[in-house]
Amino acid sequence: MASIHRSANAHWQGGGKDGTGSLTTQSGVLKDSQYGFKTRFENGPGTNPEELIAAAHAGCFTMALAFQLSGAGHVPEALDTAAKVSLEQEGAGWKIAAVALTLKAKVPGLSQEEFSKLADAAKAGCPVSKVLNATITLDATLES
Repeated sequence: MASIHRSANAHWQGGGKDGTGSLTTQSGVLKDSQYGFKTRFENGPGTNPEELIAAAHAGCFTMALAFQLSGAGHVPEALDTAAKVSLEQEGAGWKIAAVALTLKAKVPGLSQEEFSKLADAAKAGCPVSKVLNATITLDATLES
């Protein structure tokens, strides 16, 4: 069985609320990218884990759908997905409770019924969907 490995590193200095951190990914797309309390719980400059999960989920789902569509003989003209991660307080901590995926797709010659079936299969089969312990919703629009 084949396996693929991807990695990222986090560095942190200081306490939880007043400390600062940086994230670096294997690919170098993120290199010492700033994150901290203000980027996670307020709107400070930098990134945060939930934003990165949203990007990963949007990318994973969209690619999975492109494979589903191509496999069914329908090459998409355009697939645009937004992912909104909901972080909710749970006791003294926090949890990712939900991810709302919103898709706008342009796929010539595809029926609404087949589109919905393939989009649902991509949502269920995407590796990021499989790893999240959250409610995942999909609002999918097939544009003409």
